[in-house]
This record gives sequence, structure tokens and C-alpha cells, in this order.
Amino acid sequence: MGVLMYRWVLAMLLLGASAWAHAQTLTVSAAASLGDAMKAIAPLFEAQHPGVTLRFNLAASGVLLQQLAAGAPIDVLVTADEETLDRAAAQKLIDPATRRVLATNALVLVAPAGSNLAGLDALTGPGVKRIALGKPGSVPAGRYAQQALEARGQWAALQGKLVPADHVRQVLDYVARGEVEAGFVYATDAASAAGKVRVVATVGGHAPIRYPMAVASDAGQPALARAFVQFLASPAAQAVLRQQGFGAP
Repeated sequence: MGVLMYRWVLAMLLLGASAWAHAQTLTVSAAASLGDAMKAIAPLFEAQHPGVTLRFNLAASGVLLQQLAAGAPIDVLVTADEETLDRAAAQKLIDPATRRVLATNALVLVAPAGSNLAGLDALTGPGVKRIALGKPGSVPAGRYAQQALEARGQWAALQGKLVPADHVRQVLDYVARGEVEAGFVYATDAASAAGKVRVVATVGGHAPIRYPMAVASDAGQPALARAFVQFLASPAAQAVLRQQGFGAP
């Protein structure tokens, strides 16, 4: 190998090593209902932080908490309810000083697009055999649905019809495919499946739906994680969330 070629190869190797050293991956565990919004926000943040790649871990909030408690390498945690982040704080899994609310949402009852389901009262009727909702123990949307049905006095009567799902997007899929007559999802989920499902009713009688976020206590990239949390509260990120149908914090 000639001297010039050797120097060129060495320079390329050094350049690659330098780029690798500066490359950073930030792992964000977020509620499944935030998936589309997070993917739209990612390039905006990455453009401001060359060499940084956002990696999203999307699942039910309860599952995300279990993963963090088990030692999963997570930098930022965003849940679909205050209760789950409260539990994370109680276990000292997050930095409480970084906690803030990202967005809000609404719970809706949806049915397949061609359904003539009239409202929440119809759920107890013979025309409804299966109602999908997230598992209340790990899926906040399911917990909100349980609170609403209990407030209406319907929870006990509907037990034989309930189809549990691992996360809210699974509920949406069940309804869109016509595998159930109805399901409880967020308004943002319903909007993402326009033409496949229709909103039967906006549901009340539950705790406010807020999405809190915080930096994980054992974040591998704590400074970058704090920067991302701050970015999520910025006008640019909030504009994306509004476009996706989320409410202001």
C-alpha cells in the first residue's frame, strides 16, 4: 500500500472513530398512543442535535414502568397517566425535578365505521357482544374506561363482554377489523383511524387524561435526556402534538 493510500485509509478510520464517538442514542419509553407524535417530533430534535438518534420504546404505561424497574436502559419515560409516573417516582426511578406534563387527551367510545351503535347505554344491549379496552392494571386507557363505566353503574354488568388488550392501539385494531362491536380509545387514536372506526361518544367520569414525562434516574444520557424533555415542551414539539389531536398540558 502506498504512503498516500495508507494515510487516506488511516484518515478515514480516524474520521469514522470520531463520528462513532460523537454518535449518541437516546432511548425514550413512551405510551403507545404517543407513537405517531413521537415519530413526527424525532427529526425536529435530531436536526438540532447532529449525531443524536432517538430510539422509541412504545408500550402500555404499566409495561414501561415494569421495564424501567427491571433495569432496562431508558433515558426518558412518558406515560399516559399521572398514576404510573407517581409509582415510578415512589420507586426513585425518575428525576422528580425534570417531571412535567407533555399533553392531554380525551377518552372516546368507538365502533366499526359501518356500525349503528347509538351510545354508551347501548353497550348493555344484546347487539353488543364484545367490548375491547386496555387491561386496567397496566393500560391507563383501560383504567380510565373502568372509572367511567363504574361511574355510570355499568362496569359489573359488562364483565362478560369485555375483551382485554395489551395497549390502546390493540383496542383500535380490534375495532377497525370488526372483531369487537366497540372499544375505548383516546380521541387521537380514533382520529388516526378515520374511515375505519367512528366515534360513538366522548366519555366522561374518569380522572383527567394527562401525559407526564421525566428523565430516568439512571439515564445513560442525562444531559441529552433533559434537553429532549425541554424540547417536548417547546412550541415546535407542541405544534406537532396539536396537529395529532392532543390537548395542551
